[in-house]
Amino acid sequence: MARSRQQLGDILVGWGLLTPAQVEQAGKVSAGSGKRLGDVIVELGFAKEDQVAKGLAKQYGYEYVDLSANGVGKQIDIKLLPDDLIKKHTILPLEKSNGKLKLIIHDPGDLELLDMLRFRLNVEIEPRIAPRSQIKKFIEGAGGASPAMTKMVEAGQSLVTESIDKSVDKSVDKSMDKSIDVVSEDAPIVRLVNRIITEAVKMRASDIHIEPMADRVRLRYRIDGACMERDNLPKRMQNALLSRVKLMAGMNIAERRIPQDGRIKFEVDQVQIDFRVSACPAYHGESVVLRILRPDSVRIGLENLGFEPDNLQVFNKIIRRPNGIFLVTGPTGSGKTTTLYSALDVLNRPDKKIITAEDPVEYNFAGINQCQVNDKIGLTFPAILRSMLRQAPNVILVGEIRDKEVAEIAIQAALTGHLVFSTLHTNDAPSAITRLIDMGVKPFLVASSIQAIMAQRLVRILCKECKTLDNNPDHKYLRLLGITPDEAKGRVMKPVGCPNCNNTGYRGRKAIFEMMTMNSEIRELAFKLAPINQIRHAAIVNGMRPLAYDGKIKVLKGMTTPIEVSMSAQIDEFAEAKK
Repeated sequence: MARSRQQLGDILVGWGLLTPAQVEQAGKVSAGSGKRLGDVIVELGFAKEDQVAKGLAKQYGYEYVDLSANGVGKQIDIKLLPDDLIKKHTILPLEKSNGKLKLIIHDPGDLELLDMLRFRLNVEIEPRIAPRSQIKKFIEGAGGASPAMTKMVEAGQSLVTESIDKSVDKSVDKSMDKSIDVVSEDAPIVRLVNRIITEAVKMRASDIHIEPMADRVRLRYRIDGACMERDNLPKRMQNALLSRVKLMAGMNIAERRIPQDGRIKFEVDQVQIDFRVSACPAYHGESVVLRILRPDSVRIGLENLGFEPDNLQVFNKIIRRPNGIFLVTGPTGSGKTTTLYSALDVLNRPDKKIITAEDPVEYNFAGINQCQVNDKIGLTFPAILRSMLRQAPNVILVGEIRDKEVAEIAIQAALTGHLVFSTLHTNDAPSAITRLIDMGVKPFLVASSIQAIMAQRLVRILCKECKTLDNNPDHKYLRLLGITPDEAKGRVMKPVGCPNCNNTGYRGRKAIFEMMTMNSEIRELAFKLAPINQIRHAAIVNGMRPLAYDGKIKVLKGMTTPIEVSMSAQIDEFAEAKK
């Protein structure tokens, strides 16, 4: 009959280090918390860490190693193991010979770790026991891990084994179904992707960029509109990483030659988050971007978008008009969708029927009829819009006016008693008029249907925890915004950096706006095909505040910096305002 292993508590009692009562107390704490008995004994102060380690060595029949003893450190060959394993699992290799590896560990009860190491390294493991704190101290002092790898492991991301990489690679080449079998829900690659997604959400990122390079896979997050490099992952992880993301997004992982789109639903801190995923073939492999769609980001309220009081008052009047077109313009990523959804959130009441045509539907709203474009089956913008008009809506949202056909249907809807919201890609508000005319829309239709056009950009907001007064602001940027030295004195702030803002000096973004409401003069200029500079001048005379000037107000309020506004707004608009 096999002899039963002596328990750790009995060993420590036999050595006179603990009393039976203390063992019983530690056992109860261990059972209630799920922690190892040895860890609980140390936490309660009943015994020292090295004493518990010696007890574990006796319990499992392993040799105890005192790393603090002279000469022991010279026996350790840290190059025998990859950096990620050493840092992640707090282990140290002693020597390797005849297919056996002498390995210093701190938890002999972690059989899963020992099995994984045997599988990954293809060697027999001969464990040795040392206190965890001693192993960790040795690793930190050895300096064996590369900075990039150390950073990745500390973030809990070095979880993929070489064996899993190879398995996924082979299965990708065979079929999608076999890949699903290999990448099971408890596989290290799954945990890696989950941690990347969770970390990005918690860091307030709007996008996750997974970018294959010649010798690595670059991981970047876009936070407050600026990309930051999070890590460089080993090249061998590329196929497994991309395959897992594509599987989650419902893409064909066997297809790497053409672009693909997909969606992921993932729960972070008990909140369901949607991700819009795009895979694009690149030179060193598919570049994958996950756009993070937070449900609360479009329900922040109009007051929090960045409107100055006068612009907010005008905006509220316009969105409550019974008919006409309201356009929001700006480049991709300027917050147009957030602004329009915020408007719909205000109007979303039982007495209003609201229908949207979007490509794609990014946010789901209860009480709003949302239609997603699907060109493959003929469900195009024009087809949806024509169907919309037979549904007798009060408010219509067209995701984007891209061509003459969509523009003309939207205009006809506005002229027949509907309030139409849409977006257009132009640099400023007045340019939207000439853009529609260039599409082929008749000038009199443009002049008669549009109620207002609003251009916007997003600027980063200074972190409230660390921003400080800028006693010597760059006069070049002050001049660009028309800020005089007297205006700047004691009012212009600068970024510093702190843990609250990830040491960037900025936390969050707000929009700067220019609101152009149509009047008889602007309508007449549109009808006569007047040049854009005349329309802009007329709009400014009519009360339109250019983007740069709206940014100037926020700079003098200490919300952002002159350089932020200068990078976002067209500076020549301010010169126009000075005329």
